[in-house]
Amino acid sequence: MNGGTAWTLYETRLRRVSAYIHEHLDDELDMEKLAEIACMSSYHWHRIYRAIYGETAAATVKRLRLHRAAGDLVNTRLSVSDIAKRSGYPNLQSFNRIFRSVYGMPPARYRNEGSHTIFEPSTQGRITVLFDVTLRTISPMSLVGVAHRGSYMQVGQAFETLFGTIFARGLAGPDMRMIGIYLDDPDVVKVDKLRSYACVTAGETVVADAPLERRSLEGGEYAVLRHKGPYANMHKAYQWLYAQWLPASGRQLRDTVMFEEYINNPRDVPPTELLTDIYMPLQ
Repeated sequence: MNGGTAWTLYETRLRRVSAYIHEHLDDELDMEKLAEIACMSSYHWHRIYRAIYGETAAATVKRLRLHRAAGDLVNTRLSVSDIAKRSGYPNLQSFNRIFRSVYGMPPARYRNEGSHTIFEPSTQGRITVLFDVTLRTISPMSLVGVAHRGSYMQVGQAFETLFGTIFARGLAGPDMRMIGIYLDDPDVVKVDKLRSYACVTAGETVVADAPLERRSLEGGEYAVLRHKGPYANMHKAYQWLYAQWLPASGRQLRDTVMFEEYINNPRDVPPTELLTDIYMPLQ
């Protein structure tokens, strides 16, 4: 049995474990339960998980809980103590300390001063900061991806399914680019109806059996905003592009999808260092 075939034995097990983690973020993480879902001994299971995902299951849960907490701080009026409890930290002090170690400032300050606030209008009603927007002409892109339905904040689950699948099938390549496609406006479409795709670039020869689907992106000219900071803050950057940059540019939108390219990986760098290019199609 070759290595690729051996990994395929774990593909559905990985998917089940990933789904369980995302669906039980509010629960105490039971490592034995995860091993049970994976139908493997705990001893081997955690080594396989780390080999494929590059972090332990406990690190995944911590990262996902803090990502959700950052989103709650930016997008809701929940109190910091309620967010702390929801994130598995009944002790507010320990939550403040952990959050600051990852996001660079304590949660209350992040809510008021995090990188999302630079996209907020000033007291004069306009955003005064200039952002790094470049015009790029790109070739069409061929992709394979995994569909996600629901909050864009949870698209990470589709990316985990995607990476678990391509590694298990031996499809991963060093030059694959990580792309997110978001089909609906979260300001007007109900959260449970939002449609998105977690994708990587892949040539036509790559077989896209379920759960993979083939997608493509149109070539042409795009305005590209380089966003630095947590994914939880990106919604504000979109609003700025539409409300400020587009009218000032005098350009017209082309009738095709916007997309994001993730330049680095949330497993490798802290949220404050995440780089994302947001592509807006222009006529």
